[in-house]
Amino acid sequence: MKIAYIALAASLFALVLLLIGGPGARLGFWEFPFGFQLLRYALYFGVAGAVLGALFLLIPATRRNRITGLVFAVIIGVGVAAVPLQMRSMVQQYPFIHDVTTDTENPPGFVDILPLRADAPNPAEYAGEDVAQQQRSGYPQLAPLHSSLEPSELFDHALASARDPGWEIVAAEPESGRIEATDTTFWYGFKDDIVIRIQPGESGSRLDIRSKSRVGGSDLGANAERIFAYLSDLERRID
Repeated sequence: MKIAYIALAASLFALVLLLIGGPGARLGFWEFPFGFQLLRYALYFGVAGAVLGALFLLIPATRRNRITGLVFAVIIGVGVAAVPLQMRSMVQQYPFIHDVTTDTENPPGFVDILPLRADAPNPAEYAGEDVAQQQRSGYPQLAPLHSSLEPSELFDHALASARDPGWEIVAAEPESGRIEATDTTFWYGFKDDIVIRIQPGESGSRLDIRSKSRVGGSDLGANAERIFAYLSDLERRID
C-alpha cells in the first residue's frame, strides 16, 4: 500500500524543517520567530511520521516489503520530535532570563556595544532585582573572580580568554579595565554581548563579567554556561 510511504515522507519533511529553521534565520532568509515556528512544525510532522510508521508496522499487509522505510520513519520522526521537546524542557529547567552577571548589585555596563544593540528587542539596561533573584536561584555558584595579580596583568589574561572562544572583540580598554565582545551562536546566529570589568581588589584585582542576549526571553542557560566556561579558562591561565 503506497499510503505506507506517507509515514516516511512526514518524518523526512520534519527533518528538513528542523535543519533549515536555524540556518535560514542566521543567513537572513527569515526572522528567528519564523525559524522557531518551523521548529514547532517539525515537532508536529515528526510525531505524525513516527506514529504512522508505528501503526503501519502493526499491519501485516502494509508492513510487508516496506519494513525498512517504516522503521526509518519511526526513528527519524522520534529523533526530530525529541529536539523541540528537549528545548521546551530546558525552558522550564533554567531561569527565564537572558542577562547573567557575576555582580547583580552593580552589573558591568555596556559602552561600545550600545550602538550595536540599538535595534535589539532586549534593552542593554539591567532589569533589576527580579532578574537577580532568578539568577541567584538558578546559578547560586556564579561569583566574581578574585586574583592576586595586578589589574593590568589580569587584563592581558582576561583578553586572551575572551579571544580564545572566537568572540568578536568590540572594545579592549586596559586603562578602565573594560573588555566588550559579541558571541554569535552557531545554529540561529543569535548575538549575545559580553562585558568584562577588572577593578583593583583588596589583595590584587577583581573581575566581573556579564553576558546578555539581544533577543529572546529565555536563553536556555547559554549566558551562564558562557560565563562559567570563560572563568574556568581564565583560572587555568592565571594558576
